[in-house]
Order: sequence, then C-alpha cells, then structure tokens
Amino acid sequence: MINPTTTVRGFAAGDEGPLVAAWNRGMPADPTTSGWLRDCVLLDPNFDPVGLRVAVVGGEFAGCAYGVRRLVPLAPSTDLEPGIGWIPFFFVAPEHRGRGLGRRLVEEALAFLARHGRTTVEFAPYTPNYVLPGVDAAVYPDAYRLLERLGFRTLYTPVAMDRTLVGYTMPDEVRELRAAREREGYAFRAPADGELPELIRFAAGVFNPDWGEAIRRMGDRGRLLVAVRERIVGFAAYGAYREIPERFGPFGVDPAERGTGLGKILLHAAMTGMRAEGLHGSWFLWTGETGPAGNLYTRAGYEVTRRFHVMRLVQPR
Repeated sequence: MINPTTTVRGFAAGDEGPLVAAWNRGMPADPTTSGWLRDCVLLDPNFDPVGLRVAVVGGEFAGCAYGVRRLVPLAPSTDLEPGIGWIPFFFVAPEHRGRGLGRRLVEEALAFLARHGRTTVEFAPYTPNYVLPGVDAAVYPDAYRLLERLGFRTLYTPVAMDRTLVGYTMPDEVRELRAAREREGYAFRAPADGELPELIRFAAGVFNPDWGEAIRRMGDRGRLLVAVRERIVGFAAYGAYREIPERFGPFGVDPAERGTGLGKILLHAAMTGMRAEGLHGSWFLWTGETGPAGNLYTRAGYEVTRRFHVMRLVQPR
C-alpha cells in the first residue's frame, strides 16, 4: 500500500540532486551523474517537466518515471514521430519498494503520454539520450515483471559487448585483407572536413538518423574512420556518445559492399586507434547477438556482457 504521505508530481527545480542520489540507490548497476541528468534530460529540447514524474514520500525523494515525446525532430528530414512516446527510465529507491510506487509512477508517465496522443510507448530506446537500450531482466527483474504486467511486450533483445584491448594487435589476416582491398582502390582513413556532410547523410540515410546526428555532434571529441572508394562506403567511430572514448560506434558498411571484409577492416582499424591512444577496452550497448554484426564482434574477441529487452505497449485510444 502506498504511504499516504506520498506525492507524485512533475519535476521541479531543486529535484536534480535528490533525483540523482535516489537513482544511484535504485539503479546501482547503472549509476548516473548530475551532469548527465542536466545534459541528456533537462537540456533535451523534448524535455517536459510534467512528463518526469517524481515521487516524494515523507519529504524524501523516492523514485521517478520519465515519459517523453518529440517536440522537435531528431534530425533534418524527420518528423515528430506522432503517436509514439518513450519511457527511457524509471526506478524506485530500495527503501520504498513493495508498496506499488513503481506501478503508480509508470502509469502516470503513460497517462502523460496518452494525454499528448502517444498511444504507442516504447521502453527504452529513446534517441538520442537513452540510458539503456531496454530493461536488463537479469539485473532488474522486478522492473521487467512490472512492465510485463502493464502490458509491455518484448520487441527484440539486443546485447551489450565488451573487449579488452590490453595486448591487442591487429591480426595478420586483417592486415592482408586491408592490403588487398587497397590494391582494389579502397582507402581507409579519417574523413576530411569536407567529407563530413556526405558521411552524415550516408549514416542517417542508410542506417539511422540518430547515427548521423551523433557524427554531427562529435566535433573533435571523438574519432572517425571511413572506407572510401570514389564515395564513402563505410565508417566506424568511437567516443561519439557522451564523450566516452572507449565506447565504440556508430559503425556501418553500405549493404552493397558487404561480404568484402570492409566491416572487419574498419573494426580492427578502430581498435588499433583506440589502443594507440592508451585505451584499455572497447564496448558498446547495442547489437543483435546472432546477426552479421554480432558474429563479426564475436570473431574479433568481443563478449556479451548484458542483454536488454526493448519493449512496447500499445495503449487504447
């Protein structure tokens, strides 16, 4: 039973410190910082404080659930994705669990989205500022069960993967493959500034608008490699997200060029660059476990570290 002194309301200035403290108690496997909350939530142009539902119990911050919908397009030539909303995160601090507070918070976030015409709600892949691709049922089983009880169903289950770079050297077979492709006219290098508009269009158009925007926002903070043969046919980046240098991606090869080994060359060239910068590891949050990308990563020494359920609820109109 929810404590009668519980208040659930929209976010207000001054909540940021208690929210981060409660978050780090409620999601200890995924701690956050006030800087992340500021940059990725409060300064997000889609942020609506009413959608960030916070629970206060007896004057103490107890949890929150975040409902968000697009107010501005993600990227040029994209729309506001009408009808779709997201819950990128929710949590309840451990000392306040078992009283139905998590359900109330998520239901209030859903109600906020419904009032704004969002009948399809996804947990949790809101771009560009998702926390995790979905719910990690192994780490947060109660959250996964709650979403299922509320009617969310799993769409797919991406995996996070990691690889140590300690002692890494590019395999001879990859060096030989790169030399063979270079004899055929391919080049593998950093893009010139004048090529960045083409690269952004390529990443956004062939893959995902979020990838194009990630490259646009990188500036000189991240690292980029491209495969070129008269035009850009592939790319690999690291340090593109949240200025974390060991985070690999985005990464893609033109579908018409697949089977040529360009992905393998770009992946190992990026790992060589990361190692040269003194990085001790490479990781990312999202790939299909058994698809071509997942197989490529596995052969390159990456191992699955977490599994996430991307979930969807269709609300009645």
